[in-house]
Amino acid sequence: MARDDELLATAQAWLADDPDPAGRAELSALLEGLPGTAAELRDRFAGPLTFGTAGLRGRLRAGPNGMNLAVVTRAAAGLIAWLTEQGGTGPLVIGYDARHGSREFAERTAQVATGAGREALLMPGTLPTPVLAYAVRALDAVAGVMVTASHNPPQDNGYKVYLGRELGGRAGDGAQIVPPADAGIEAAIRAVGPIAGVRLGEPGTVLDDKIVSGYVVSAAAVLDAGGPRDLKIAYTPLHGVGGETVLAAFAAAGFPPPAFVPNQFTPDPDFPTVAFPNPEEPGAMDNLLALAAAHGADLAIANDPDADRCAVAIPTAGGGWRPLRGDELGILLADHLIRRGMPGTYATTIVSSQLLGKLSDARGVPYAETLTGFKWIVRADEDLAFGYEEALGYCVSPTLVRDKDGITAALTVAELAATLKTAGKTLADRLDELAAEFGVHATDQLSVRVDDLAEIGTAMGRARQAPPATLLGAPLIGVNDLLPENDVLTFRTAAVRVVIRPSGTEPKLKAYLEVVEPVADGDVPAARIRAAAALRTLRDETAAALGV
Repeated sequence: MARDDELLATAQAWLADDPDPAGRAELSALLEGLPGTAAELRDRFAGPLTFGTAGLRGRLRAGPNGMNLAVVTRAAAGLIAWLTEQGGTGPLVIGYDARHGSREFAERTAQVATGAGREALLMPGTLPTPVLAYAVRALDAVAGVMVTASHNPPQDNGYKVYLGRELGGRAGDGAQIVPPADAGIEAAIRAVGPIAGVRLGEPGTVLDDKIVSGYVVSAAAVLDAGGPRDLKIAYTPLHGVGGETVLAAFAAAGFPPPAFVPNQFTPDPDFPTVAFPNPEEPGAMDNLLALAAAHGADLAIANDPDADRCAVAIPTAGGGWRPLRGDELGILLADHLIRRGMPGTYATTIVSSQLLGKLSDARGVPYAETLTGFKWIVRADEDLAFGYEEALGYCVSPTLVRDKDGITAALTVAELAATLKTAGKTLADRLDELAAEFGVHATDQLSVRVDDLAEIGTAMGRARQAPPATLLGAPLIGVNDLLPENDVLTFRTAAVRVVIRPSGTEPKLKAYLEVVEPVADGDVPAARIRAAAALRTLRDETAAALGV
């Protein structure tokens, strides 16, 4: 009874301090519905959303364990206090996508900033995350906030923080925060008193469209001027905010206008035509591939809803279409930039394919491997040339956007495809050339979504306590456990690698699988068939090791 009384008192105190009438009505209905609503109420007050290196992300609902105006007000107040404590000067620039609540959360952040005496610059409408990351650098902002949940389901929203050069340094200029900044901001948020005491100021300054046109012109300039542009492209923003900016960037770069999926072009926070707004998910690109076939396209491109990721599909010999894996597009982009003579370090993460390391070594360019997440990739080297992660994230111009950017990635892969087309080749041909040189590096992912996060810990514990003796019949030659710093476990044989970790943004356990199959006598197709069969077996063996 005492615990229920404590929960009731906590909920009533939150209700009294909630600045949002809709949030108050939502909680009032739950309180009135007791005891039948007790489980839901307990979940909402199980604990606050934690501000980590991905910022905040959660379901849109009232209470501390959700994304709502009260939580955002506290987050903004804590962030502004931390920036002041660090001695950061300059404006805060704020962007937002078209999700439910995004504009309201952005505007509240601006009011909190101006109320604390900090200049606030609001982006001129719903725009891609890469444009916000660009604006942090272009406007010499002390920090940036992007209100987005990226490719999460429609009932979610999120709050990402970027730092400018003053507090982030050269490698972190316009990049997402890393420790200890996240812990410092989290502590500052916890120190915020009642929301009624957070001073709200003026709405801030709404930027004009020059910030967007500046990004578009700069994105087009990432490509070689005067290069081939003869390419038919099919495109979808998946109901997100990338559409207009992508079309403008392709026009500025000199490409013919891409055909686009009409019922997915206008931003829609409910994502009505897809089960899950992530181009990696099965079925998400079906409309795009149908358009590409009807249009006779050379290339099909999709962005996720905030356009920081880029997915690509290519035509197959049988008349169908095949989505490229994130590692395949990553190696194509890296190889293209190396051929263009782009100086600097080429970086990826511990869960991406090992092929980039081999390519970099063979081509004599610096290589770096980091923990998962673009916040680490962009800090691999101050002189970064290119970075990618297998989850469709690519940074092809770190001096423009020091984060993953699905728009410049789309432009760059189009440039590569057009260049190959003039030589009578395709992206598939270039992949075969790389496979012939380095062997087939076939990758796949085992992803297990859970309702109870404890299931992830149980599976990781099982794999640690009883690792498999063999994978694909070969003995393990290495087990690398990154605990306690990072919850990542790696198994290796001479030709196999399995990396297991919990997702940082979703309730998922992920296992990243890689098989390296040598190419005998130049027969790449045969090697691909062997690699595909090996991956299927490896997937089953990994699932058994995890007990899922």
